[in-house]
Amino acid sequence: MSKVPWDQVFSVSGMDIAKLFLTALVVLMVTKVQIFHDRLSALLVALPLTSLLAMIWMRVEGQDASRIANHAQGTFWFVLPTLPMFLLLPWMLRHGWGFGTALAANCILTVILFLGLVAILKRVGINLL
Repeated sequence: MSKVPWDQVFSVSGMDIAKLFLTALVVLMVTKVQIFHDRLSALLVALPLTSLLAMIWMRVEGQDASRIANHAQGTFWFVLPTLPMFLLLPWMLRHGWGFGTALAANCILTVILFLGLVAILKRVGINLL
């Protein structure tokens, strides 16, 4: 990985403001839909909206196809360790776990699964980190 261009990371442009507004609008709309239809909201959240927006912003900013492809492939692998949370968290909540405790346990589980996936994939030649 090359040196991080901190001056670019911490600078804010008009495009950054537009990206922030549009991305926040998508998240806001999904949470508003949840008020009247939790299944539709779940469907919208299941769509890779954040990833799609990120790839669109990358393209708008002139990133080449190779970087966008790497982003998409990395996203695939990084999603896998998060999937058990979407089954375990509701089970825990329905069986009396407090929200904070259940969420913390699922975060820990996700980190463990992520580290395990990184180790397994490294053995087959895929380096995530």
